Amino acid sequence: MNDKIIQYHLSDKGVATVTLNQAHIHNAFDDNVIAALTAAFKHVGEDPAVRLMILAANGKSFCAGGDLNWMRRMATYTFDENLRDSSLLAEMLRTLNYLPKPTIARVQGAAYGGGVGLVACCDMAVASPDAVFCLSEVKVGLIPATIGPYVVRAIGQRASRRYFTTAELITAEKALALGLISELVASDELDSCISAITKQILRNGPRSIGEAKRLVLDVADREIDADMIADTSQRIAETRGSGEGREGLSAFLEKRKPNWIQ
Repeated sequence: MNDKIIQYHLSDKGVATVTLNQAHIHNAFDDNVIAALTAAFKHVGEDPAVRLMILAANGKSFCAGGDLNWMRRMATYTFDENLRDSSLLAEMLRTLNYLPKPTIARVQGAAYGGGVGLVACCDMAVASPDAVFCLSEVKVGLIPATIGPYVVRAIGQRASRRYFTTAELITAEKALALGLISELVASDELDSCISAITKQILRNGPRSIGEAKRLVLDVADREIDADMIADTSQRIAETRGSGEGREGLSAFLEKRKPNWIQ
């Protein structure tokens, strides 16, 4: 992986940290960053040693959205070139959103445009009071299209109608109220808060965590009908009969730690 663009670290406990590493341009996107993030997210999803992922950034800003030079190039693209370019961004976001492992965004500063999309695609987000969010696309005559589905799911349709069209700043306090972030803590408590969440996750079954995340994605906004009831009944039956399920239940009944806790 290109350390100039992103940094990657895997702890001995299986915590992968992907860090945006271009503080001098406020960790803005371009096609190279999108490719590097996509590769990193796919690696995290496929590596059995990874239990969860933290998405972080170096510098004052979390992610300023599109890089200025990249946007200048976009202005000269044909429709087909723009479609190909936006499809790569959409694939990166999809990969992050559907990663089969828990994801936590560590938001220490400003997140604009696509940076808001990264936060919305993570399962949880912990932010400091210095964090500020903005869906700024309409300011330059664009729309938050590829990030839109994830942001709408994170903050709801009503709030999205406002912030997609006003492009006003969203404070960390407001982001917490909207559900865009999960925790708001002092800047010097960001890492301890994330560490506490991480420890809680690592106590749980690795396979069941992935299945539980998949369950949320599959049942959200669906009607609770006979098909859903049958599907969820099958899932719990399969989980009970799995090696991890049997080990977890045995450990609980025998009052011991399951074998996945180090």
